[in-house]
Amino acid sequence: MTKLKAYLANNSFAFTIFASLAAFFTYLCFYPFRRAYTAATYDTLIFFGVHYKILIITAQVLGFAVSKGLGIKYVSEMQPSSRAQNLIIIILSSWVCYLFFAWVPAPYNLVFIFLASLPLGMVYGIMLGFLEGRRVTDLLVAVLTASFIMGSGFAKSIGKWVMVTLNISEFWMPFVACAIMLLPFGCCVWLMSQIPPPNQTDQESRSERKPMQKADRRAFIGQFTVSLSIFVASYILLTTFREFRDNFAPELWKTLGYGNNSAIFTQTEIPIAIAVLLIMAAMRWVQNNYRAFVIIEGLMLLGGVLIGLSTFLYQQGVLSPVSWLTLLGLGLYMAYAMCNSLYFERMIAAFRQSGTVGFLITFADYYAYLGSILVLFYKNFFQKEINYLDFFIYLSYAVSVIYVALIGISVWNLDLYHKNLNNHKKA
Repeated sequence: MTKLKAYLANNSFAFTIFASLAAFFTYLCFYPFRRAYTAATYDTLIFFGVHYKILIITAQVLGFAVSKGLGIKYVSEMQPSSRAQNLIIIILSSWVCYLFFAWVPAPYNLVFIFLASLPLGMVYGIMLGFLEGRRVTDLLVAVLTASFIMGSGFAKSIGKWVMVTLNISEFWMPFVACAIMLLPFGCCVWLMSQIPPPNQTDQESRSERKPMQKADRRAFIGQFTVSLSIFVASYILLTTFREFRDNFAPELWKTLGYGNNSAIFTQTEIPIAIAVLLIMAAMRWVQNNYRAFVIIEGLMLLGGVLIGLSTFLYQQGVLSPVSWLTLLGLGLYMAYAMCNSLYFERMIAAFRQSGTVGFLITFADYYAYLGSILVLFYKNFFQKEINYLDFFIYLSYAVSVIYVALIGISVWNLDLYHKNLNNHKKA
């Protein structure tokens, strides 16, 4: 154990600050590898009757979906000692693929978007492995969540800056943007590798976290089949909505009259990140794991309501475009951030399961990204005449209503399971 790791293991305050900042900047530096290309619009390119940007997004989502499928095994079985090394390998391999994306003419370069995305889908699950199973996991994951809320805007701002200031083409932009982030990402990963493992007190508070083999994964899914099925269905909706909002943010802002404001992406995401960070960090003070789990479910429901309500107020002229997309983003990430991290963290602890959050969120993501592809092609082939803004409004209402209904059913089912579990223990 290095001196830094030993110091952090014996100083809880220093550990919390160090781990929070390391996680935040590591994931922020990662995001241009995932999202920088979305700063471009590729306006004039259409292949096979499909807009080129939709083809790019589809290739990436397919890569992420396959990556999540592979990650169900590799992330859940990954040993803690190999996490940092795997993160570096993932990023370098993705960067090389962006070089070939720039070299090979469209549309044949789409295969390299797929290959660049193939390893990237495992990054979040690996990151959670450094942070889960601790008394301060809620706070650590809150900071990590703030980074991926800001990360999308940050990646687009970097991409836009590369194209406008450095005069780099849309095809070379992803490679150059990622090259800028290589060294910062490597430094941050080294910092992550200095985070000590959970101690005995952490394990008693949150349950032990250890790699899950195939039999462990099957046993967990078998125990929570109904709840996980409902959750995954709701998570597909939420992820699809988030992906559409992030991928087509330039088109949305252009329609709303903010097309030349490259800073708008970051400006609108910062207040969302701060608000969600404070909400998630406050969960640190809820010691009872099941009570915290119920609160998280309530926040997810509130987020779903806020998506639909903010859209309605915008259409009624009550909210400006900036206020609408900021408030909608708050509702989206209030729900998404909870079910993307703390939901499973507290679920494992509340029901005293031995496993990893990385496995569960990778499992849910696998199905969620497949749903994103269906929405993209529905928009392109069946709603061609509707612009992105109008389609986004319709999608907001649909997601709000269906998501709230599904989460409501999930809350009822898990509450029933918890009561039966307590009655069994008393008997």
